[in-house]
Amino acid sequence: MSPPGTDRPPAMDRKRTLGVIGILARHLWPKGETNLRARVVVAMVLLVAAKVTNVYVPLLYKGAVDALSSTAAQAVAVPIVLILAYGAARVLAQAFGEIRDAIFAPVSQRAIRNLALEVFHHLHALSLRFHLERQTGGLSRVIERGTQGMEFLIRFTTFNILPTLFEIALVGAILWNLYDWRFSVVTMAVVAGYIVFSVVLSEWRIKFVRRMNDADTEANAKAIDSLLNYETVKYFGNEAHEARRFDVGRRRYEAAAIRSSRTLSLLNVGQGAIISVGLVAVMAMAGQGVVAGTMTIGDFVAVNAFLIQLYMPLNLLGFAYREIRNALVNMEKMFGLLEIRMEIADKPGAPPLAVEGGEIVFDHVDFHYEPARPILHDVSFTVPPGRTVAIVGSSGAGKSTVSRILFRFYDVAGGSVRIDGQDIREVQQGSLRAAIGVVPQDTVLFNDTIYYNICYGRPDCTREEVEQAPKLARIADFIRSLPQGFETTVGELG
Repeated sequence: MSPPGTDRPPAMDRKRTLGVIGILARHLWPKGETNLRARVVVAMVLLVAAKVTNVYVPLLYKGAVDALSSTAAQAVAVPIVLILAYGAARVLAQAFGEIRDAIFAPVSQRAIRNLALEVFHHLHALSLRFHLERQTGGLSRVIERGTQGMEFLIRFTTFNILPTLFEIALVGAILWNLYDWRFSVVTMAVVAGYIVFSVVLSEWRIKFVRRMNDADTEANAKAIDSLLNYETVKYFGNEAHEARRFDVGRRRYEAAAIRSSRTLSLLNVGQGAIISVGLVAVMAMAGQGVVAGTMTIGDFVAVNAFLIQLYMPLNLLGFAYREIRNALVNMEKMFGLLEIRMEIADKPGAPPLAVEGGEIVFDHVDFHYEPARPILHDVSFTVPPGRTVAIVGSSGAGKSTVSRILFRFYDVAGGSVRIDGQDIREVQQGSLRAAIGVVPQDTVLFNDTIYYNICYGRPDCTREEVEQAPKLARIADFIRSLPQGFETTVGELG
C-alpha cells in the first residue's frame, strides 16, 4: 500500500504543478528588479543567437564537403575558408551559451534564495502546534530536496527545454526550404513521437519517485530523531532497535528505487529506438537523393549533421523532462508548506503592546489542544506588577500550557488573557514576546558561540551588556577560563 499523498489524481497533479511553475516564474521576473529583468532579456537574446549560430554549422560543413568534391580551381581556397568558418561558428555558439549562463546566474540564484527564505520565514510564522506535531528531520529533508529541485528546474527549463524546442523549429524550417518536404515531416514526426513517448512514460514513473521521496523522508526523520536522542538510546541499549526502525524506511526506498530504475531503462530503450528509426529513414531518403543526382554528398553530410546535432539535445531533453518532473515533485512538497495556514496571526492594524505596570490577568480561560481533551477550564488569576507567582501542579496539569498561552503560541478557546488591560490577541505578537523574559525548564543552546547565545534575546545588545550577563549568573569566571572566552563554540563544550 502506498503512503498517503503518494498517488494523486492527474487533475490535482496538473494543478499543483502549474501552481509551482507560477510561483517560480514570479521570482524569475521579480517586480521592481530592473537589473534582474534586463538580465533575463539579454539571456534570452543570447539563447536565440547561440541556436541560430548552431544551425549554421551543418550548412558550413556541407559547403566544405561540396567544395572538396569539386574540381574547380577554387577547390582548395574555398574549403579552407569554410572549414575556418565552421570552427568559428562552433566556438561562437558555445561562447554565446556560456555568456548567457553567466548573465542569467544572478537571476536564478536570487530566485532560489528568495524562495528558500520565503519558506523558512513561513515555517517560523506557523504555530507551535505545527512544529510539535512535525518531525524536524523530515521537514529539513523536504526543504533540502525542494531547494535542489528549484535550481535544477530553473537550469534545465531555461537552458535545455526552451533552446531545444527553438532549435527543433529552426532545423525543421531549414530542411523544408533546402530539401524535400518529406525530410522535415519525418524529422518532426520523430521528434513528436519521442516527446509523446517520453512524457507518457515519465508521468507513469512519477508515482515511483514520490514513493522514493516519502520513504527517504521517513528514514531521514527517524535517523534525526534517533541521533537527537542519542543519550537515551545509549541508556536503554536500543541501538539495534533504532537501526531496525531506520531500515524500514530504507527498505521502502530500495523497493521504489529498483522499480524506478527498471522503468528508466525501459524509457531509455524506447527513446533510443525512436531516434534510430528516424535517423535511418532520413539518411535513406538522402542516399536516394544522392544516387538520383538531386542531392550532393555535402547535402547527405549536412542532413546527417542536422539530425545528430538535433537528436543529441533531444536525448538530453528526455533526461531533462524526467528530472524536471522529479524536481516538481520535490518542489510541490516544499511549496505545500506555504499553503499551511498560520494558526496564530496578527490582526490587520494590530498595535504593539504598551507595557506600563505589567499586570497579567487570566480571565475565565478555557483551552484544549484537542476538543476531546480539555487542558484548562475556567481558569482565572491575576499577577500584580512586581509580584512573584508560582503555578504548582502534577505533570500534565497545564503548567507549561499557561506560559505558552501567555506567549500566544496558542489562542484560548474561551475567556481572555490581558496584560495591562490589553487582550494579547489584539496586539502584535512580536511586541508581546519582546516584553516577556523567559528561562525555559530545558535550556536549549544554538550550536554557535557563547556570545551569540547570550545576546540571542536581544541581538542589538552591546558588548558590555553581554559581558555583564554572565557576572549576574555567576559564570563569568568559567567563561574567561575557556581558551576562546566568549567566542567559544558551544558545540565544542560537549
